[in-house]
Amino acid sequence: MIRPSTADLRVVHVLRVKGFVDTPVVAEVAGLSEDEAATRLTALEAAGHARHRDGRVSGWMLTTDGRAHGEALLADELADIGCRGEVEEAYRRFLEANQGFLGLCTDWQLRSDPEDPDGERIVNDHADAAHDEAVMGRLAETDAVIQPLCSALAELLDRFGDYGGRFATALSRVQGGDLDWFTRPMIESYHTVWFELHENLLATLGIQRAREQAAG
Repeated sequence: MIRPSTADLRVVHVLRVKGFVDTPVVAEVAGLSEDEAATRLTALEAAGHARHRDGRVSGWMLTTDGRAHGEALLADELADIGCRGEVEEAYRRFLEANQGFLGLCTDWQLRSDPEDPDGERIVNDHADAAHDEAVMGRLAETDAVIQPLCSALAELLDRFGDYGGRFATALSRVQGGDLDWFTRPMIESYHTVWFELHENLLATLGIQRAREQAAG
């Protein structure tokens, strides 16, 4: 049975995986009204778990204590549901695909120089249709691997439920010629969703990214 996360956990977790967001985004992702999201964010701020930054770009972010608070909530949730083993297996499968995906992103951003094929690669200006088509084909193959993983996670915890659809949307946009939807930051590109899923898994299992990189 899919278990919904509590509203407090969802709000903290949005800040964890998104990094820096405004109240409407927190409300949308956490499935709350803006008023309820604002109330819970204010409570987190009062507890020292979040802070709001004003300026040209304003929004909410977790504090160091808030990050630890979120990880404690996530650990309690996994213990309560009893699905740590299943999430760890999904994380292992994700890591198997991760290095290949990162290489794929590099191949999207760089290509061989037609004037010096054996030299350093150049920035991909997308003038080589054959190169782009080959990389997009590999992205579709990657999607075929990640979709079952997303489905398995969604059957355990509802906050993983939208990743499959978001990946599918990004892939469709790339295949339709909207090339920014492969790796561009600040939009729901395939890379943006991939990075967020990775962060979600790390947070859920209480794994520090630096420790993961050292182990890899």
